[in-house]
Amino acid sequence: QVQLVESGGGLVQAGGSLRLSCAASGFIFSISAMGWYRQAPGKQRELVATITSSRYTNYADSVKGRFTISRDNAKNTVYLQMNSLKPEDTAVYYCNTYIQKHYWGQGTQVTVSS
Repeated sequence: QVQLVESGGGLVQAGGSLRLSCAASGFIFSISAMGWYRQAPGKQRELVATITSSRYTNYADSVKGRFTISRDNAKNTVYLQMNSLKPEDTAVYYCNTYIQKHYWGQGTQVTVSS
């Protein structure tokens, strides 16, 4: 079965950096597009970044120039490098893939203090 396990969240001061990881299993990772989403308290889940199997990337305007999505097919892992973090980046971050339906990880909390 499809499994997505996020890690790397935590508490960081504004201007700091974090790298999130998502370990995937149960499907052919190398041919699958992957994404990161986030959900802040009281808000809807929103797209942060996506990466295709050919490594084409797409970002939300709010994170362009600060966040970088990447993948390591040998490790079945997708990453989200987050730099210049802002308090408004505080959210639970979820890993996602779509194979006939959406699959989500359990999420990892990112808290940015001002």
